Amino acid sequence: MADQVLLLVVGLSVALLLLLCLTVYYLWRRKKKGQSQYEELLSTVPSVPACSAPVLPVSQGSCATPCEIPFTLPPRFTAQNHGDLKNEEEEMKMEARRDILAHRGSLTVRRWYPVGTVLAGLYSVPPLNEVVAPPPGMATRLCFSVEYRHSCEQLMVSLLRLGNLPPRFHGNIMLVELRLLPDDRRPRQAKARGTGPDPEFCDCLVFQVSGVCVPQSTLSVCVLSMEQDGKRHAVGRVLFPLEGELGQAGRVLWRDLETEDDTQCSELGDVQISLMYSPCLQRLSVVVLRARGLQLLTDAGVCVQVSLQIHTQVVKIKRSFVAKCENDPYFDHRMTFKLRSQHLDEACLRFELQQPNDVRSEPPALLGVLVLGPFMYARGPQLQHWMDMVNTPQEPVELWHGLGRAT
Repeated sequence: MADQVLLLVVGLSVALLLLLCLTVYYLWRRKKKGQSQYEELLSTVPSVPACSAPVLPVSQGSCATPCEIPFTLPPRFTAQNHGDLKNEEEEMKMEARRDILAHRGSLTVRRWYPVGTVLAGLYSVPPLNEVVAPPPGMATRLCFSVEYRHSCEQLMVSLLRLGNLPPRFHGNIMLVELRLLPDDRRPRQAKARGTGPDPEFCDCLVFQVSGVCVPQSTLSVCVLSMEQDGKRHAVGRVLFPLEGELGQAGRVLWRDLETEDDTQCSELGDVQISLMYSPCLQRLSVVVLRARGLQLLTDAGVCVQVSLQIHTQVVKIKRSFVAKCENDPYFDHRMTFKLRSQHLDEACLRFELQQPNDVRSEPPALLGVLVLGPFMYARGPQLQHWMDMVNTPQEPVELWHGLGRAT
């Protein structure tokens, strides 16, 4: 029994000794392998061709001129003897110190090959007044660009500047209202960043519209002048049909503003209306100012009938006096209607220009019809006039409208 125990103890001792020897040998081999890899990494350093002179390193900060950007190619790495590494580093440090004074603004970098420079001036954006200078002439012009992005179905309109403004508008703040006719309800507005004859905008406005509707749409740009007391005056308008114009997207466009004097009358004539709404008084004020280009049927004079309508119900009807029989009659007749704020999106105004009949029993002759109201009743300038009235309470908004035929 004692012999068996002795043999077991001897066997375990031999096994433990062998395991210890194997562990020590494994650790020694691993350490030696790590040292050999570390030395191999140190032995690989980049070389400098003999034909290229050492120059200022990046860490020292090269003083390249602002108009030139260094352009270099990376080096090739070749093996080099470890014994020459220390001497090479000391030599390059000395040459780098000499290079600080000798190579200010150098276009090369240590261990890189010089190729040339990139002239930054070729890629800088010129000032706005050099790119979009107004064309010669006396007409007031608007500078803008239009681009349609099919991927996100967005129409991008960039407003740049106005040119050749009349002197009476030089000290006022210039505003621009954009609509996409015929179905755009909410106008986009931009404000000029300065005053004078050529105020700048530099604004980008986005319209969400499908690619099918874009060729059928017209961009309406209305330019307004706002005085110090907040009163607005219409300077002119640009109507830009988008059909066939999006092929040259991004180019700078100049368009002359159409003023009241330049705008041609519609077939049945035009009428000038002023609207103002007072939320505190719940009152809608309407002023029929004048008309032009009417196609008169008789010599009985002209009057205007205004109807306030909510949905299909006519709430109130008022008439102006009978003006003299002429193609451009002057009215300046004011009317007021009681209208609650919650009905602004449900109500509309219907204007009828009439010529009274000599026989009282006969209905008057109808010259033309105009409807002003929200999106439920109107489109285009008629909708724009109503929305401007709602968005600027207590301020009169004047606009010319073409007359249409009764339906």
